[in-house]
Amino acid sequence: MIKHKYYVIKGLLILYFLTLWLFSFCLFSSCHKKEMGKTTLSINGRPLSVEIARTKNQRQRGLMYRDELAINQGMLFIFQNDKILSFWMKDTKIPLSIAFIDKNGKVTDIFDMEPYSLIPITSNSKCRYALEVNQGFFKESGLLVGDRIDLETVR
Repeated sequence: MIKHKYYVIKGLLILYFLTLWLFSFCLFSSCHKKEMGKTTLSINGRPLSVEIARTKNQRQRGLMYRDELAINQGMLFIFQNDKILSFWMKDTKIPLSIAFIDKNGKVTDIFDMEPYSLIPITSNSKCRYALEVNQGFFKESGLLVGDRIDLETVR
């Protein structure tokens, strides 16, 4: 009887510590990922559904490892401060265009980016935002350097 209680208590302790370990793992790892927000922007009257990358991890991952990006979709990268921004296409399969945008929503630069390129694409002035879309979207939308994008929904 004493030996049986020993095994029951030992089993309960093991179960307790496994549960505690699993809870800790989920709390401090990918189980606790922040989901990206989404919103719709208007690019010269053309709706663009964007995922919002606010955290460092979200911005670092960006659109990497994706096989496609639907038409009229993109990703808006938001930074807390104005700074010179630099992006590359490491592990990114989709040809993209990027617009660098200042804190007032003014487009300062537009560049095309090639899949898997490790060449940095850098803004020419300090910016708060970067918007990645399928290559050619900005041209088709008529978006030019100097145009403004309303970013009130994400500020």
